[in-house]
Amino acid sequence: MTTPQCSIMLRTFAPDDPGGWDHVLDLARAADAAGVDRVVVSDHVVFGERLEAYGDPARGGARGGKQPTGPDGHWLDPLTTLTHVAALTDRVRLGTNILIAALRRPVTLAKQLATMDVLSGGRIDLGVGVGWQEEEYQAAGLDFAGRGALLDQTLEVCGRLWREQAAAYSGPGLEFARIHQMPKPLQPGGVPVWVSGTVNPRAMARLARFGAGWIPWGDDADDVAAGIARMRAAVEGLGRDPAGIGVVGNAPPVRRTDAGYDLDPAIGAVPALVAAGVTDVRVTIAPPRGYDAALDVLATMVERFRAVTG
Repeated sequence: MTTPQCSIMLRTFAPDDPGGWDHVLDLARAADAAGVDRVVVSDHVVFGERLEAYGDPARGGARGGKQPTGPDGHWLDPLTTLTHVAALTDRVRLGTNILIAALRRPVTLAKQLATMDVLSGGRIDLGVGVGWQEEEYQAAGLDFAGRGALLDQTLEVCGRLWREQAAAYSGPGLEFARIHQMPKPLQPGGVPVWVSGTVNPRAMARLARFGAGWIPWGDDADDVAAGIARMRAAVEGLGRDPAGIGVVGNAPPVRRTDAGYDLDPAIGAVPALVAAGVTDVRVTIAPPRGYDAALDVLATMVERFRAVTG
Protein backbone atom coordinates (compact mmCIF):
# COMPACT_ATOMS: atom_id res chain seq x y z
CA MET A 1 0.00 0.00 0.00
CA THR A 2 1.24 3.48 -0.87
CA THR A 3 2.09 5.59 2.17
CA PRO A 4 -0.23 8.62 2.12
CA GLN A 5 1.55 11.86 1.33
CA CYS A 6 0.91 15.42 2.46
CA SER A 7 1.34 18.29 0.03
CA ILE A 8 0.85 22.04 -0.06
CA MET A 9 0.68 24.65 -2.79
CA LEU A 10 3.15 27.50 -3.01
CA ARG A 11 1.20 30.61 -3.92
CA THR A 12 3.43 31.83 -6.76
CA PHE A 13 0.90 34.39 -7.95
CA ALA A 14 -0.52 37.60 -6.58
CA PRO A 15 -3.23 40.06 -7.68
CA ASP A 16 -0.66 42.88 -7.50
CA ASP A 17 3.10 43.13 -7.29
CA PRO A 18 3.95 41.66 -3.85
CA GLY A 19 7.23 43.54 -3.70
CA GLY A 20 9.24 40.32 -3.60
CA TRP A 21 8.80 36.57 -3.35
CA ASP A 22 10.97 35.66 -0.37
CA HIS A 23 7.85 34.54 1.51
CA VAL A 24 7.32 31.80 -1.09
CA LEU A 25 10.90 30.61 -0.80
CA ASP A 26 10.73 30.67 3.01
CA LEU A 27 7.60 28.52 2.85
CA ALA A 28 9.27 26.04 0.49
CA ARG A 29 12.28 25.71 2.78
CA ALA A 30 10.03 25.32 5.81
CA ALA A 31 8.01 22.62 4.05
CA ASP A 32 11.22 20.75 3.26
CA ALA A 33 12.40 20.91 6.87
CA ALA A 34 8.98 20.09 8.34
CA GLY A 35 8.58 16.87 6.37
CA VAL A 36 5.92 17.94 3.87
CA ASP A 37 6.07 15.41 1.04
CA ARG A 38 5.40 17.64 -1.95
CA VAL A 39 5.09 21.31 -2.84
CA VAL A 40 3.31 22.30 -6.05
CA VAL A 41 2.96 25.45 -8.12
CA SER A 42 0.43 26.56 -10.73
CA ASP A 43 0.79 27.99 -14.22
CA HIS A 44 -0.39 30.76 -16.49
CA VAL A 45 1.72 32.21 -19.27
CA VAL A 46 -0.51 35.13 -20.32
CA PHE A 47 -4.05 36.30 -19.73
CA GLY A 48 -6.84 37.55 -21.88
CA GLU A 49 -9.70 39.53 -20.37
CA ARG A 50 -12.52 36.95 -20.40
CA LEU A 51 -11.70 35.49 -17.03
CA GLU A 52 -15.27 34.37 -16.41
CA ALA A 53 -14.38 31.32 -18.54
CA TYR A 54 -12.67 29.90 -15.44
CA GLY A 55 -16.11 29.09 -14.05
CA ASP A 56 -17.34 27.33 -17.21
CA PRO A 57 -16.89 23.53 -17.20
CA ALA A 58 -17.63 23.44 -20.93
CA ARG A 59 -14.35 25.31 -21.47
CA GLY A 60 -12.36 23.29 -18.96
CA GLY A 61 -13.07 25.53 -15.97
CA ALA A 62 -14.43 24.71 -12.52
CA ARG A 63 -18.16 25.16 -12.08
CA GLY A 64 -18.77 28.49 -10.37
CA GLY A 65 -15.05 29.04 -9.81
CA LYS A 66 -13.28 32.38 -9.98
CA GLN A 67 -9.85 33.12 -11.36
CA PRO A 68 -7.72 34.24 -8.36
CA THR A 69 -6.23 37.31 -10.05
CA GLY A 70 -7.18 39.78 -12.72
CA PRO A 71 -5.49 39.79 -16.11
CA ASP A 72 -2.59 41.83 -14.71
CA GLY A 73 -1.95 39.47 -11.80
CA HIS A 74 1.66 38.49 -11.24
CA TRP A 75 2.40 34.81 -11.99
CA LEU A 76 5.86 33.28 -11.68
CA ASP A 77 6.92 30.72 -14.27
CA PRO A 78 6.49 27.32 -12.58
CA LEU A 79 9.52 25.52 -13.97
CA THR A 80 11.89 28.39 -13.24
CA THR A 81 10.44 28.69 -9.75
CA LEU A 82 10.78 24.97 -9.00
CA THR A 83 14.37 25.00 -10.24
CA HIS A 84 15.13 27.76 -7.73
CA VAL A 85 13.27 25.91 -4.98
CA ALA A 86 15.21 22.73 -5.78
CA ALA A 87 18.45 24.57 -5.01
CA LEU A 88 17.11 25.62 -1.59
CA THR A 89 15.72 22.24 -0.50
CA ASP A 90 16.95 18.68 -0.02
CA ARG A 91 14.07 16.19 0.10
CA VAL A 92 10.62 17.61 -0.65
CA ARG A 93 9.17 16.64 -4.03
CA LEU A 94 8.50 19.46 -6.49
CA GLY A 95 5.46 19.42 -8.74
CA THR A 96 3.29 21.42 -11.10
CA ASN A 97 -0.42 21.61 -10.40
CA ILE A 98 -0.87 22.10 -13.22
CA LEU A 99 1.46 22.95 -16.10
CA ILE A 100 -0.31 23.86 -19.34
CA ALA A 101 2.26 21.72 -21.07
CA ALA A 102 0.86 22.02 -24.60
CA LEU A 103 1.92 25.67 -24.67
CA ARG A 104 5.57 24.56 -24.66
CA ARG A 105 7.44 22.90 -27.51
CA PRO A 106 7.74 19.23 -26.52
CA VAL A 107 11.45 18.82 -27.22
CA THR A 108 12.30 21.89 -25.14
CA LEU A 109 10.01 20.89 -22.30
CA ALA A 110 11.57 17.42 -22.20
CA LYS A 111 15.02 18.98 -21.84
CA GLN A 112 13.90 21.40 -19.12
CA LEU A 113 12.25 18.71 -17.03
CA ALA A 114 15.09 16.22 -17.43
CA THR A 115 17.56 18.88 -16.34
CA MET A 116 15.40 19.80 -13.34
CA ASP A 117 15.11 16.14 -12.36
CA VAL A 118 18.87 15.61 -12.53
CA LEU A 119 19.72 18.76 -10.59
CA SER A 120 17.08 18.11 -7.92
CA GLY A 121 18.14 14.51 -7.35
CA GLY A 122 15.03 13.01 -8.95
CA ARG A 123 12.37 15.04 -7.15
CA ILE A 124 10.22 16.38 -10.02
CA ASP A 125 6.55 15.56 -10.70
CA LEU A 126 4.79 16.87 -13.80
CA GLY A 127 1.12 17.67 -13.27
CA VAL A 128 -0.54 18.58 -16.57
CA GLY A 129 -3.89 19.75 -17.87
CA VAL A 130 -5.36 21.37 -20.95
CA GLY A 131 -6.31 24.65 -19.24
CA TRP A 132 -9.44 26.71 -19.67
CA GLN A 133 -8.28 29.92 -21.35
CA GLU A 134 -8.47 30.23 -25.12
CA GLU A 135 -6.37 33.40 -25.18
CA GLU A 136 -3.28 31.57 -23.90
CA TYR A 137 -3.38 29.23 -26.87
CA GLN A 138 -4.06 32.08 -29.27
CA ALA A 139 -1.05 34.02 -27.96
CA ALA A 140 1.12 30.93 -28.48
CA GLY A 141 -0.18 30.47 -32.01
CA LEU A 142 -1.97 27.25 -31.11
CA ASP A 143 -5.48 25.91 -31.68
CA PHE A 144 -7.51 25.91 -28.45
CA ALA A 145 -9.93 23.36 -29.88
CA GLY A 146 -7.04 20.96 -30.44
CA ARG A 147 -5.47 21.42 -27.01
CA GLY A 148 -6.13 17.84 -25.91
CA ALA A 149 -4.35 16.39 -28.92
CA LEU A 150 -1.50 18.86 -28.41
CA LEU A 151 -1.10 17.76 -24.81
CA ASP A 152 -1.09 14.08 -25.78
CA GLN A 153 1.58 14.77 -28.37
CA THR A 154 3.66 16.70 -25.84
CA LEU A 155 3.52 13.86 -23.32
CA GLU A 156 4.35 11.22 -25.92
CA VAL A 157 7.36 13.15 -27.23
CA CYS A 158 8.67 13.85 -23.72
CA GLY A 159 8.32 10.19 -22.81
CA ARG A 160 10.19 9.02 -25.87
CA LEU A 161 13.04 11.49 -25.35
CA TRP A 162 13.29 10.46 -21.69
CA ARG A 163 13.34 6.72 -22.36
CA GLU A 164 14.87 6.17 -25.80
CA GLN A 165 18.53 6.63 -26.67
CA ALA A 166 17.70 7.42 -30.31
CA ALA A 167 14.11 8.67 -30.29
CA ALA A 168 11.68 8.82 -33.18
CA TYR A 169 8.21 10.32 -33.50
CA SER A 170 5.72 10.85 -36.29
CA GLY A 171 2.51 12.80 -35.74
CA PRO A 172 0.54 15.82 -36.88
CA GLY A 173 2.94 18.71 -37.50
CA LEU A 174 5.93 16.96 -35.94
CA GLU A 175 8.23 14.23 -37.18
CA PHE A 176 11.76 13.23 -36.26
CA ALA A 177 14.02 10.18 -36.19
CA ARG A 178 17.32 9.24 -34.53
CA ILE A 179 17.16 12.17 -32.12
CA HIS A 180 19.37 12.08 -29.03
CA GLN A 181 18.78 14.06 -25.85
CA MET A 182 20.86 13.75 -22.72
CA PRO A 183 20.84 13.67 -19.78
CA LYS A 184 17.85 11.46 -19.10
CA PRO A 185 15.83 12.10 -15.93
CA LEU A 186 17.11 10.30 -12.85
CA GLN A 187 13.71 8.72 -12.19
CA PRO A 188 13.29 5.42 -14.05
CA GLY A 189 11.03 5.87 -17.05
CA GLY A 190 11.22 9.65 -16.81
CA VAL A 191 9.47 12.35 -14.80
CA PRO A 192 6.17 11.00 -13.37
CA VAL A 193 3.13 12.54 -15.07
CA TRP A 194 0.01 13.44 -13.08
CA VAL A 195 -2.97 14.05 -15.35
CA SER A 196 -5.59 16.59 -14.33
CA GLY A 197 -9.17 16.47 -15.50
CA THR A 198 -12.68 15.21 -14.91
CA VAL A 199 -13.75 11.66 -15.67
CA ASN A 200 -14.29 12.20 -19.38
CA PRO A 201 -13.14 10.00 -22.28
CA ARG A 202 -10.19 12.14 -23.40
CA ALA A 203 -8.80 12.74 -19.92
CA MET A 204 -9.19 9.11 -18.92
CA ALA A 205 -7.48 7.92 -22.10
CA ARG A 206 -4.62 10.31 -21.28
CA LEU A 207 -4.45 9.06 -17.72
CA ALA A 208 -4.47 5.41 -18.77
CA ARG A 209 -1.72 6.02 -21.29
CA PHE A 210 0.61 8.41 -19.49
CA GLY A 211 -0.45 8.87 -15.89
CA ALA A 212 1.38 7.98 -12.70
CA GLY A 213 -1.34 9.90 -10.91
CA TRP A 214 -4.64 11.73 -11.30
CA ILE A 215 -5.47 15.27 -10.21
CA PRO A 216 -9.28 15.39 -10.09
CA TRP A 217 -10.95 18.56 -11.33
CA GLY A 218 -14.36 20.14 -11.04
CA ASP A 219 -17.16 17.95 -9.73
CA ASP A 220 -14.80 14.97 -9.43
CA ALA A 221 -12.59 16.94 -7.06
CA ASP A 222 -15.60 18.07 -5.03
CA ASP A 223 -16.73 14.45 -4.49
CA VAL A 224 -13.41 12.69 -4.74
CA ALA A 225 -14.61 9.30 -3.47
CA ALA A 226 -17.19 9.03 -6.25
CA GLY A 227 -14.68 10.47 -8.71
CA ILE A 228 -12.10 7.82 -7.83
CA ALA A 229 -14.64 5.05 -8.35
CA ARG A 230 -15.53 6.43 -11.78
CA MET A 231 -11.88 6.97 -12.68
CA ARG A 232 -10.93 3.42 -11.77
CA ALA A 233 -13.77 1.97 -13.81
CA ALA A 234 -12.88 4.13 -16.81
CA VAL A 235 -9.18 3.32 -16.70
CA GLU A 236 -9.80 -0.39 -16.19
CA GLY A 237 -12.09 -0.32 -19.20
CA LEU A 238 -9.15 1.00 -21.22
CA GLY A 239 -6.98 -1.92 -20.18
CA ARG A 240 -4.97 -0.21 -17.43
CA ASP A 241 -4.83 -1.51 -13.87
CA PRO A 242 -5.81 1.53 -11.78
CA ALA A 243 -4.26 0.14 -8.60
CA GLY A 244 -0.96 1.94 -9.16
CA ILE A 245 -2.43 5.34 -10.05
CA GLY A 246 -1.94 8.00 -7.38
CA VAL A 247 -4.75 10.45 -6.62
CA VAL A 248 -4.76 13.99 -5.23
CA GLY A 249 -7.51 14.87 -2.79
CA ASN A 250 -8.16 18.22 -1.13
CA ALA A 251 -8.50 18.50 2.63
CA PRO A 252 -10.62 21.33 4.08
CA PRO A 253 -8.63 24.58 4.27
CA VAL A 254 -6.72 25.40 7.43
CA ARG A 255 -8.10 28.60 8.95
CA ARG A 256 -6.20 31.04 11.11
CA THR A 257 -7.97 31.95 14.34
CA ASP A 258 -7.17 34.13 17.34
CA ALA A 259 -5.80 31.01 19.00
CA GLY A 260 -3.57 30.05 16.07
CA TYR A 261 -4.19 27.63 13.21
CA ASP A 262 -7.20 25.32 13.32
CA LEU A 263 -5.84 22.06 11.89
CA ASP A 264 -8.74 19.92 13.10
CA PRO A 265 -10.97 20.03 9.97
CA ALA A 266 -8.07 19.23 7.63
CA ILE A 267 -6.56 16.47 9.74
CA GLY A 268 -9.98 15.07 10.59
CA ALA A 269 -10.75 14.61 6.89
CA VAL A 270 -7.56 12.70 6.12
CA PRO A 271 -8.64 9.14 7.12
CA ALA A 272 -11.73 9.26 4.91
CA LEU A 273 -9.75 10.66 1.98
CA VAL A 274 -7.15 7.92 2.31
CA ALA A 275 -9.85 5.25 2.65
CA ALA A 276 -11.41 6.52 -0.59
CA GLY A 277 -8.11 6.05 -2.44
CA VAL A 278 -6.39 9.43 -2.12
CA THR A 279 -2.62 9.04 -2.01
CA ASP A 280 -1.65 12.74 -1.93
CA VAL A 281 -3.65 14.86 0.51
CA ARG A 282 -3.45 18.51 -0.54
CA VAL A 283 -3.69 20.86 2.43
CA THR A 284 -4.51 24.51 1.77
CA ILE A 285 -2.66 26.52 4.38
CA ALA A 286 -1.13 30.00 4.53
CA PRO A 287 1.31 29.94 7.46
CA PRO A 288 2.72 33.17 8.89
CA ARG A 289 5.50 34.71 6.86
CA GLY A 290 9.06 33.97 7.86
CA TYR A 291 10.89 30.64 7.86
CA ASP A 292 10.80 29.93 11.59
CA ALA A 293 7.12 30.78 12.03
CA ALA A 294 6.12 28.74 8.98
CA LEU A 295 8.22 25.80 10.14
CA ASP A 296 6.45 25.70 13.51
CA VAL A 297 3.02 25.48 11.90
CA LEU A 298 3.99 23.01 9.18
CA ALA A 299 5.87 20.72 11.55
CA THR A 300 2.77 20.46 13.75
CA MET A 301 0.62 19.80 10.69
CA VAL A 302 2.92 17.03 9.44
CA GLU A 303 3.15 15.45 12.89
CA ARG A 304 -0.62 15.28 13.14
CA PHE A 305 -0.92 14.03 9.56
CA ARG A 306 1.48 11.15 10.27
CA ALA A 307 -0.40 10.31 13.45
CA VAL A 308 -3.65 9.64 11.55
CA THR A 309 -2.07 7.91 8.56
CA GLY A 310 0.28 5.61 10.44
